[in-house]
Amino acid sequence: GAGAYICGEETGLLESLEGKKGMPRFKPPFPAQVGAFGRPTTVSNTETLASLPPILRYGAEWFFNLGIEASGGSKIFSVSGHVQRPGNYEVTLGTPFRELLELAGGLFPGRSLKAVIPGGSSMPVMPASAIMDCNMDYDALKQAGSMIGSGGVIVMDDATCMVTALYHMMRFYHDESCGQCTPCREGSGWILKMLKRVKSGHGSAELIGEIRTVAEKIEGKTICAFGEAISWPVTSFIDHFYDEFVY
Repeated sequence: GAGAYICGEETGLLESLEGKKGMPRFKPPFPAQVGAFGRPTTVSNTETLASLPPILRYGAEWFFNLGIEASGGSKIFSVSGHVQRPGNYEVTLGTPFRELLELAGGLFPGRSLKAVIPGGSSMPVMPASAIMDCNMDYDALKQAGSMIGSGGVIVMDDATCMVTALYHMMRFYHDESCGQCTPCREGSGWILKMLKRVKSGHGSAELIGEIRTVAEKIEGKTICAFGEAISWPVTSFIDHFYDEFVY
């Protein structure tokens, strides 16, 4: 996949493995039925495979009891952004966000927390008021309006311009779209162009409404979840930080 983001999607990975362009497949059939080279295939990520040895050694119940009810086990969170010790931290599911932030060294002196994306840039952003008292597990983050996703925690302090942050994220997703689905291919480009207008000082309520409409029309209209990866950051950034987009 030459580092292509889309090859993180399991069927895009299988296409690349077979020597084709990394583009997600229609499902069904699912990889467990028809996978690599037409054979049944199970695709697991590295974190899943790394959990297997201790589970085999100590048992499934031991692993499940590491976390909380409905979110058993541990999770590796990759903490980046405005923290003093960015890195990968393995904690039990259900660990309070405050504790994870402390493990990463906390914010820089004189700064306050503004927002956090708890599960990678494709997940909805959470304002500080929503994340500070939230636990890092599947149910808690979902109830708070986001998701655990890949565990890629992006911390943003009060010096962050949310328009600029979203613009750079959308530039990434526009570049990484495989181009197979029209809503994703065209919609990501239109969102990027409109955000550029907002960055240049033309953030009208009408323009922000158009950006949100385009994002909503991408969600659920693509072969893989890349459409949601474009839509969710846009709508959540606008919902939580609307005043920074309209001026």
